[in-house]
Amino acid sequence: MTYSVAVSGASGYAGGEILRLLAAHPDVEIRTVTAHSNAGQPLVAHQPHLRSLAHLTLQDTTPEVLAGHDIVFLALPHGQSGQYTDALGDTPLVIDAGADHRLTSSAEWDAFYGGSFHEPWTYGVPELLVGGGKGRDALRSATRIAAPGCNASTVSLSLAPGVAAGVIDPGDIVSVLAVGPSGAGKSLKTNLLASEILGSANPYAVGGTHRHIPEIRQALAAARPSTGSGPSTDSGPSTGSGTQDIRISFTPVLVPMSRGILATSTAPIVEGVSDAQIRQAWESAYGDETFVQLLPEGSFPRTADVLGANTALLGLAIDRAANRVTVVTAVDNLVKGTAGAAVQSMNIALGLPETRALSVNGVAP
Repeated sequence: MTYSVAVSGASGYAGGEILRLLAAHPDVEIRTVTAHSNAGQPLVAHQPHLRSLAHLTLQDTTPEVLAGHDIVFLALPHGQSGQYTDALGDTPLVIDAGADHRLTSSAEWDAFYGGSFHEPWTYGVPELLVGGGKGRDALRSATRIAAPGCNASTVSLSLAPGVAAGVIDPGDIVSVLAVGPSGAGKSLKTNLLASEILGSANPYAVGGTHRHIPEIRQALAAARPSTGSGPSTDSGPSTGSGTQDIRISFTPVLVPMSRGILATSTAPIVEGVSDAQIRQAWESAYGDETFVQLLPEGSFPRTADVLGANTALLGLAIDRAANRVTVVTAVDNLVKGTAGAAVQSMNIALGLPETRALSVNGVAP
């Protein structure tokens, strides 16, 4: 069976990456691409690297244009997806790459985003530990999927095994991320100009203000076996219970690379836990995974190793002097961080091979 697909926000970075992956997918036909201010223009005028899709023209983003497809991807700015998802009730599968359907807590949404709160959808991180299982368990029957925030899924994948196994204390997490500016989208912003970021490292959203913080806390709370709820459920809004004891200091830093995330996350070691127990927590969590890989002891990833790939590479260190575990994780924010996670989740929801149209191989140099 060939599934018809519409992609909104197709002129942006996330939309363009979704299209790049889907263009190589044998089970889908990209029929419709939409935009707002760029509607009416050829897709290749904004995504000149997508030569196989040169026949497509950007249409207006309206519920009427998006309706009538088997699958709709929404790659819109945060707060804009909900107005369309409400009108796509007859669409068999809808995948939102924005934040509108990620959070289960309306209070957290109000605190970090504001505007209308929309029901949480199944969280699109298949490898994430959830209540004794994994995120893919819920994705197999999903019809509505919330693709993750790139920073959020990177940190969550980094630390969820330790939280689930009870070998780290989630009450004192520190994460510092080097991130490429493509994660901020294509909109013209002074702080993202080349003259502002080349040759410089620039922190932003410092002091607990980044919007991905509640998403991380929600995911780590769901990783605990005793927590049967969280971002992977289709249930309605919750009050965010289970996250109160998860505290994270989260600092992203813009660096002059177009794409990529290198997240360094640390957490205290629980008293009495051995080094072998710590490493075993991560090995058992990801030992059978294709796209999330723990590197050999003493090895740590580079962002260059995951460029263009749907992989998250993790390096684990045990710092007994500081009594902390350090996890260094590299992802391509536009692939595993966003579009790759969305396509991988789509494959699972449709009963297709999970790896279809996705690669573990990066591009080098």
